[in-house]
Amino acid sequence: MSVDRDESTPSQALRRLVNGFQVAQAVSLAAKLGIADLLRDGPLGSDEIAAATGADPDAMYRLLRGLGSVGVFREEASRRFALTPLGDCLRSDAPDSVHDWAVYRGQQHIWAAWAALELSVRTGRAAFPHVHGADLWEYQSRHPELGAVFDRAMADLARGATEALLDAFDFGRFTTVADIAGGQGTLLAAMLARHPGLRGVLFDLPRVVQAAGPVLEAAGVAGRCRVVQGSLFEEVPAGADAYVLKSILHDWDDARSVAILHTVRRAMPPGGTLLVIERELGPPNAGPDGKFSDLNMLVTLGGRERTQAEWEALFAATGFRLSGVTPTASPWSVVAGEPA
Repeated sequence: MSVDRDESTPSQALRRLVNGFQVAQAVSLAAKLGIADLLRDGPLGSDEIAAATGADPDAMYRLLRGLGSVGVFREEASRRFALTPLGDCLRSDAPDSVHDWAVYRGQQHIWAAWAALELSVRTGRAAFPHVHGADLWEYQSRHPELGAVFDRAMADLARGATEALLDAFDFGRFTTVADIAGGQGTLLAAMLARHPGLRGVLFDLPRVVQAAGPVLEAAGVAGRCRVVQGSLFEEVPAGADAYVLKSILHDWDDARSVAILHTVRRAMPPGGTLLVIERELGPPNAGPDGKFSDLNMLVTLGGRERTQAEWEALFAATGFRLSGVTPTASPWSVVAGEPA
């Protein structure tokens, strides 16, 4: 069979995009099997990796060879493989690790929802409940092992953006920051560690914040952080002078986002600050990370990423005024609001 070797042609480039799901699944499996952790101390033979992961030796070599072709690993002589800068990010202990995110994105329930993308595009509704008979949150409560995978993935994302956020925005100007739906406290712990005079309130569902203790202890900030359980649709802790919502409102459509912001507005004292941390969508024909995150919100949760104009409208509908947008070196921006 004749194959076009010029990979710069439009057809070849498009074919790579179409086949991208194969690379995604291979990377996710490598993360699940812990291959990058095995290679932390140096190259290993594919048979050694197969033995350590309980895999078929020939099939493992083929997996590694494929990932070597896209730069995740590097194939050396005698079927030995080493980490590359990309592969190093698959280590579970890497400073900028993508390990838990890669494991999560390869989960069957996520892929099944994306297989129903057409339903979401035709109806404007999330495909996930149609496929699984429950929304993502209910599904994960029924399958706590999958919820734990999700929580680790969210912590992965928080680590990746934290330093950029702290460098770009001065959270130390506040006295108490409440991180609403703040997960296991990764972002809040980093804020408190950066600003010794700051106090924090971590708020999320009971099953989520029960794992926050070790995160706060490891950062040495547990004594300055109160952990509160609850639902952001009902009531959030009152009295903080800044309320952070990182990667939360994009989970929800406008109606549910309005409900969340009303809850925050009721808890906020006069002179308080709302800090919504979300992806920058970018201009037309650019910014694929933000725009495909937007599609992911549609398929999985029925939510959306938003433009600055859409944030202004959402704030205005809930008693806030948009007071500024601070870009960071990461894909996330800090969208600030104050009581109108």
